[in-house]
Amino acid sequence: MAKREDYEQRTEQLVLPIIQENRFELVDVEYVKEGGTWYLRAYIDKPGGITVDDCEIVNRALSDLLDQEDFIEDSYILEVSSPGLGRPLKKEKDFVRSRGEEVEIRTYRMVDGQKEFRGVLKAWDKETVTIETEEGEQVFSRDNIALIRLAFDF
Repeated sequence: MAKREDYEQRTEQLVLPIIQENRFELVDVEYVKEGGTWYLRAYIDKPGGITVDDCEIVNRALSDLLDQEDFIEDSYILEVSSPGLGRPLKKEKDFVRSRGEEVEIRTYRMVDGQKEFRGVLKAWDKETVTIETEEGEQVFSRDNIALIRLAFDF
């Protein structure tokens, strides 16, 4: 297991009791390097949306636990935030929650001469995602999907 994955899993184990105690949902944990700085991010949500105070509660408790456990070798910045409107669908629960909703799919390689698609999420499994478009059902290989998220219009 890669160091990054280990850090994400161990952080998830630490934050889950905090999340459950406050009746939030843990959307994702990621450990990424951006511009030479490591970030450990926990994305949380709840019905009606997350507030800054909610993020602060989780951040303080998680920060204390991370200091006690001290398993991350690099220096990093801890961030706890809402996943935002454009959050990607990654986990099974994301797909379940989004079934019947309009999604955007961006692919790595061209499919029928394009790389961006919109349609209603119909089905998925470990290998494919199926959406209903104006042209009919379209099936995408999961390994060709760069991004899938809820579609939103401003």
